[in-house]
Amino acid sequence: MAVPKKRQSRSRRDKRRTHYKLSAPGFILCPNCKEPTMPHTICQRCGTYKGKKFIEVEEL
Repeated sequence: MAVPKKRQSRSRRDKRRTHYKLSAPGFILCPNCKEPTMPHTICQRCGTYKGKKFIEVEEL
């Protein structure tokens, strides 16, 4: 079984981990109401997706 001969330094360990980062979620503007929404989801404000009404949303 392979066993490391020397302990890896903190900087070497952290260099390996630089690619593990979070990215901000993407947003699009709803073509119907111009509200920012997540892509490929029904708009929570107007209830449309790809120009079609899918859910009824009561107005406040």
